[in-house]
Amino acid sequence: MLNISNNRVNKKVDLKQFKSGQKIFDKEYYKSFNKFLLAFAILGFIVLFLPWTQNITGKGLVTTLTPEQRPQTIQSQIPGRIEQWFVKEGDHVKKGDTILRISEIKSDYFDTKLIERTTDQINAKTSSVDSYQLKVAALNRQISALSDERKLKLEQSENKLLQSKLKVKSDSIDYEAAKTNILIAEKQFKRTKTLQDEGLKAVKDVEEKRLKLQETQAKLISQENKLLASKNEVLNAKIAISSVKANYTDKISKAESDKFTAESSGFDAKAQVSKLENSNSNYKVRNSLLYITAPQNGYINKAIKGGIGGTFKEGEDLVGIMPEKYDLAVETFVRPIDLPLLHINEKVRVQFDGWPAIVFSGWPNASYGTYGAKVIAIERFISDNGKYRILLAPDDDGITWPEVRVGSGAKTIALLEDVPIWFELWRQINSFPPNYYQPENNKSVKSDSKKK
Repeated sequence: MLNISNNRVNKKVDLKQFKSGQKIFDKEYYKSFNKFLLAFAILGFIVLFLPWTQNITGKGLVTTLTPEQRPQTIQSQIPGRIEQWFVKEGDHVKKGDTILRISEIKSDYFDTKLIERTTDQINAKTSSVDSYQLKVAALNRQISALSDERKLKLEQSENKLLQSKLKVKSDSIDYEAAKTNILIAEKQFKRTKTLQDEGLKAVKDVEEKRLKLQETQAKLISQENKLLASKNEVLNAKIAISSVKANYTDKISKAESDKFTAESSGFDAKAQVSKLENSNSNYKVRNSLLYITAPQNGYINKAIKGGIGGTFKEGEDLVGIMPEKYDLAVETFVRPIDLPLLHINEKVRVQFDGWPAIVFSGWPNASYGTYGAKVIAIERFISDNGKYRILLAPDDDGITWPEVRVGSGAKTIALLEDVPIWFELWRQINSFPPNYYQPENNKSVKSDSKKK
């Protein structure tokens, strides 16, 4: 059991009478050490009230500012077979320089004179279109001639109908005159017969009147026949008019049908010409695709599909190229909990891999080897690694970024509010996030919107 008491041993026993006590007490450097500890404690207490810049650290990679400046791979739009390489890895190429030549692997394009033969087909079909157009023009002239002829024939038939009608009128008048003459002849015959019976006229006179009566009757019959013939001619003239209309309608309809057939064939030939011209253009473009060229000035990084005679599909990567000119940027990733603390134009310090640096994350002014950057883009959707991607561009602070290679590593420190060190220690111990705040420009915008 421990003898716990308030009684002090050094007051009852003189410790200096012992050798160990004599060595410990009366030594000056222990007093100096105690003073040093006191001074260090005071200094540490003062340090706790020094300012500390809260920050968000992240790891990222060096990239380019714009998408067209980033490393890319070159693909072929058509499947093919590698025939010849014109470059090697590390070569500098200009825009339009030939990188490699390929050949076709589809049997539809094996013909070396495919474009010439397609051009001949286009010329033949174009001549066919011209022939159909000439045929349509000839049929238009034929239709016009038939229409004119029909008009003249109808006028002729109508004139004949009018003549027949007039003849019917004339014969009708003659027929009525013949009937009048027969009445007169009958009266004269009866009168002469009566006078002959009374002895006033001779038999000869009666016979003459009888003969005249018969002649008048015969003439009446003849006039009636003429009248009927004239009426028949009227009917024939009407039939002729209908026949002319039907005949020429049939001829014109047949000519128009031939015309429409020729036009349809001409349109079909035009469609085939357009299709052949489209195919010819595609063949020409496809021939130009047999040479893979550089899309921009740059350096050949890697031949992804190497060798000679290897086949590939359309869209398959063949070679990698790095643009010649580019503007450096850094992409870094932050946790979702830290994302609300970052804003556009936020100040960030960057440390590049391979470049010496002395970093005090809380005292950026005392750090060495870091470079200024600012946030220019914040990803709207989370990345596959569970963090949000932030794009940084060089800050105009007068310090130029070193000549680092695209793809090298980088560490980023986003600078937030200044707080005392004791507060930062307390926050770190409790795993609290940095202080949430808004940039001054955002605050002013919000206050203006509230005033409105």
